[in-house]
Amino acid sequence: MRIVVLTKPVPDPASGGERLLPDGRLDRANSPAVVNGNDEYVLEKALKLIEAAGEGEVVLLSMAPANAPETMRKALAMGATSGVLVTDPALEGSCTVATTRVLAAALKTLEYDLVFAGVDSSDGFAGVVPAGVAALNGLPYLSWAADIEPDAAARTVRVRRISPTGYDVLEAPMPALISGTQALGEPRYPSLKGIMAARSREIVTLSLADLGGDDLAPADGQWATRVVAADRPPARAAGRVVTGPAADAAREIADVLAARRLI
Repeated sequence: MRIVVLTKPVPDPASGGERLLPDGRLDRANSPAVVNGNDEYVLEKALKLIEAAGEGEVVLLSMAPANAPETMRKALAMGATSGVLVTDPALEGSCTVATTRVLAAALKTLEYDLVFAGVDSSDGFAGVVPAGVAALNGLPYLSWAADIEPDAAARTVRVRRISPTGYDVLEAPMPALISGTQALGEPRYPSLKGIMAARSREIVTLSLADLGGDDLAPADGQWATRVVAADRPPARAAGRVVTGPAADAAREIADVLAARRLI
């Protein structure tokens, strides 16, 4: 079985070092990057499925700046077999629509049984790229997976999807694209052996020309969306401390919450 995992380098949430360019876009070249958190969860599931099957491979697919291999090496160190990076100066500042089109075009160059993606990315939270890639490539799309059970012999995959009332059980023919959640399991830490092996694992770099996609990025840089403003959130107001007997304190807290229509 061959599983392609969509991964995205995102600013490290723990660094606090995100920088914005004059036009309001993120300066990705100078912001510390890590693998998107939700992508690590689906990668972990992909690795476990391959390990359980005893054969197969996991291929990473990213669209990112030219320095992305530094971040992709961590995912390779977790156990992924190889990587494919789509990078091109024409894609700088690209919108969600362009990202979806480029990843869909790149996916068409690969062979796979399943495609995994995190439900969203920590730098955008749009959560629409996986569905868009599936639609453009004519793949069944199963979302919000808490568990993934492929049946290689029957060429089907079953997903337990998180719903407002519990779980839905979905089944689709392979190949299919699945977006997964943190419920899939905690990502492993790369071992020293994995870190050493990642140095020699192949990352194929593709440009828009390699994809034959002159129309994948607008020539005038007019993306479907653009940043019009970026402001820091207002400073948090001073907290209120409630003291006194427990019953009185509870009543006061309840009054505050009721006044704000939180209860």
